[in-house]
Amino acid sequence: MLEKLEKCELCPFKCKVNRLNGQIGRCKCTDKIKIALYSLHYYEEPCISGKEGSGTVFFSNCNLRCLFCQNYKISQEGKGYEISIEELADIFLKQQEAGANNINLVTPTMYVYHIIEAIRIAKRKGLKLPIVYNTNGYENVETIKKLDGYIDIYLPDLKYFYDDLGVKYSGVNNYFEIATKAILEMIKQVGKPEFDENGLIKKGTIIRHLILPGHIQNSKHILKWLKDNVENKAYISVMAQYFPTYKAKEDKSVS
Repeated sequence: MLEKLEKCELCPFKCKVNRLNGQIGRCKCTDKIKIALYSLHYYEEPCISGKEGSGTVFFSNCNLRCLFCQNYKISQEGKGYEISIEELADIFLKQQEAGANNINLVTPTMYVYHIIEAIRIAKRKGLKLPIVYNTNGYENVETIKKLDGYIDIYLPDLKYFYDDLGVKYSGVNNYFEIATKAILEMIKQVGKPEFDENGLIKKGTIIRHLILPGHIQNSKHILKWLKDNVENKAYISVMAQYFPTYKAKEDKSVS
């Protein structure tokens, strides 16, 4: 499967660079997996973290360039270290042994082919936890379809209704159109949310939206679309923990 990185089209930028030969596209990734850390994480939505924590793997780099990213050292500056597919599979198993509620893949888009192989290996070795795909939402529908059968829980952002906000704050065009198509595919794939007896999500989609100061109308349009298109099919997580970090503090409209 990694041979497809010879002409990478994993994300909507479709850079077509040969990552196998060390060419670097929008996301700055090579053909190697790069992660910043893995740990039990207790600060996701309660139905994901629970009391035991979510088995989080933070992947390095990103296909967006959000001015307000809280994890910019990882996403923008590429903090991390390279590991093999086999080592990633072992990390999944270590998280399971540590008592994690799930395996939480943070910013996984650029490594989808690697992740699929790692999940296959880990399941052969006894991995039974639900897999969470924690994404910025800027995804190819074709890439999401490749994940069918491997992902149990989708956790996408839906950041912008207005295209000019996507351009200004994340450096992308047509964010809303692209993200909503991907989200509908996610919901189609995993169905309505399902929970266990402890209230932990086992399957389904949770859509996140971060409220940006000065852009309340953007949030209203996002919530209207969600009501009209995914009501009763997914959970919505409205996030109000914005603060002017990274380059956002230079923008007076959101600082």
